[in-house]
Amino acid sequence: MQSPRRRAALVATVAVSALAGLAGCGGDDIKGSRADLVHGKQLFVERCGACHTLTRAGTRGTVGPDLDAAFAQSIEDGFGRDTVQGVVYEQILYPNSEMPAKLVEGQSAHDVAAYVANAAAKGGDDQGALATAVRRAEQREATAENGRLEIDADPTGQLAYVVSAATATAGALQIDSRNASTVPHDIALESSDGTELGKGETVSGGGVSTVNTDVRPGRYTFFCSLPGHREGGMEGTLTVR
Repeated sequence: MQSPRRRAALVATVAVSALAGLAGCGGDDIKGSRADLVHGKQLFVERCGACHTLTRAGTRGTVGPDLDAAFAQSIEDGFGRDTVQGVVYEQILYPNSEMPAKLVEGQSAHDVAAYVANAAAKGGDDQGALATAVRRAEQREATAENGRLEIDADPTGQLAYVVSAATATAGALQIDSRNASTVPHDIALESSDGTELGKGETVSGGGVSTVNTDVRPGRYTFFCSLPGHREGGMEGTLTVR
């Protein structure tokens, strides 16, 4: 299986080749003016952000290519963003990678492609309606009650739990993680020496991933064990007293 770095390089190469083939075509059938960039950003974060980094979207996925890096050179070389949009649209429908085909279709695919083309390798932050299109993951602290602790996944599909730090007392502990998003997640717990103490099942669409374990005083890490999710920021600290 290819490493994330090699997959990123491959897709970047494919993107550059496709851009060269499309240069001058204009992408007339998928003009950004016909696309809903706000909807595109929302769908990108929900469906694609767990695998891809796109700075303006606030996503940090590491399984798929970094989309800023993949298109930076081509944009610097003068390829128009309409052309980038055409490449992204084709990749959504017919990917040259392990990405599932047609994660979004129809107008939604146009919207996502337009947003990625608008945001890729662009400095600064989204403005106007785009700035508030996706609620940033808000994290809080949680305390176990009666041996149970709730650490839900962010409902928008971002790589985060709604809890960044938690506390519990020593003894039997049940950790429940509800995932309302369409992006699959689980929850796992490991000790400070890296020993895994339990892992819940992978869930989405309102399912609950549960870990049942016994804990002693000390510090532990809870995290999503799916490839790239922990690296993208889906982890936190549990302190047991």
